[in-house]
Amino acid sequence: MIVISLALILVAVVLLVLGLAGGSSPLLVVSIAASLLAAVALVAGARQAAAGRASGHRGSPGRQPWDTSGAAAPATGGEGIPAQHIPSNVNTGDSGWRQPPGSPVADRRRPVDAGDDADGYDDEPAAQEITPEQAARVARLADEVRVVDGRPRYHLVDCPHLVGREHEPLPVAEAVELGFTPCAHCAPDTTLLSESGRR
Repeated sequence: MIVISLALILVAVVLLVLGLAGGSSPLLVVSIAASLLAAVALVAGARQAAAGRASGHRGSPGRQPWDTSGAAAPATGGEGIPAQHIPSNVNTGDSGWRQPPGSPVADRRRPVDAGDDADGYDDEPAAQEITPEQAARVARLADEVRVVDGRPRYHLVDCPHLVGREHEPLPVAEAVELGFTPCAHCAPDTTLLSESGRR
């Protein structure tokens, strides 16, 4: 509607100039009519946009854009909220593992933020407490750790938490980059740092 309104305004201006230049009353009348139609189109477009924004805010209370439990989220998130683009993970060459559940991010390999509600599992070990300096040193190591699909911790290969769970090898630097945190039970960062100090 806004495009139509702008086109009508342009037509009205051209007709007004031609009517004034040629002294033609019919052109001036048509110019006024085009201006009125442009105003009507502009008001209709504004009402339509306001109705669209209002219907965008009527979703389920507390529903998040990434929540797929109900109907699909609208293409636009309403006034001032951009639509989320979630790239397809089909035929992308990525196996899809390394994403703990509940993560609203599009990158399927990122774990849940370590600060979340014990990460949603009763049996999930706590994160190992390390200093920022130790974390920076670990992030430069190439040693291999293990991650479990859907879980936020990385472990040493002999960690009891891995027993009976399918796990994948991953360089510790990549695990840290992806946001995984060390398991407090097997304390991989302590072991990896002590081994790197002996090399």
